[in-house]
Amino acid sequence: MAVTDEAIEKIKGMIVSGALRPGDRLPKESELAAELGLSRNSLREAVRALSLIRILDVRQGDGTYVTSLDPQLLLEALSFVVDFHRDDTVLEFLAVRRILEPAATGMAALRISEQQLDALTLQLDALGGAPSVEELVACDLEFHRGIVQSSGNSVLCSLLDGLSGPTTRARIWRGLTQEDAVSRTLHEHRAILGALRDRDAEAARSWATVHIASVEQWLRSTL
Repeated sequence: MAVTDEAIEKIKGMIVSGALRPGDRLPKESELAAELGLSRNSLREAVRALSLIRILDVRQGDGTYVTSLDPQLLLEALSFVVDFHRDDTVLEFLAVRRILEPAATGMAALRISEQQLDALTLQLDALGGAPSVEELVACDLEFHRGIVQSSGNSVLCSLLDGLSGPTTRARIWRGLTQEDAVSRTLHEHRAILGALRDRDAEAARSWATVHIASVEQWLRSTL
């Protein structure tokens, strides 16, 4: 194991064991290096690496702290990596979304508030019956984000937020080239919203699956 990797593992061990908790300040560099049996250089490299993935927060002139370790903060690294996807992996991103998002939509059916349902309804009403493809895709992203946030699972929400980027271009492409894509998407949005209003988790899950699978099937046949 490389020296820097060993240093990362030792700091990770302190956090996992509870020796360092969210918001805690790390001991002075010299003290921590001696405690962990590391050189100050390898400790410095480990701290730099862990700060890049939002585990540690280096505050100039103040010290180094453990972050909140909030899932949304930690999963920002996923969004960064996802930005480097290749076009030939979009189907794989859609497949993962098809697995996760229906589950989140089913969970939302049991937790979403009336105010949140009204906000989603207003969003769809404002879009109208003949939006541009760009307007539809922008609404689609916000519509699904609002539902997933209502699931109450911050990890699931952060994961799906990170996965939405690579599929955006495919959604626009479909809207521009498939004859009934816009009307079909509007219909499916209304069906999902209706299932949420009925508190029917199974129907909400099913409609979300149909909605995502239709994009996936279109892209598969096109490619």
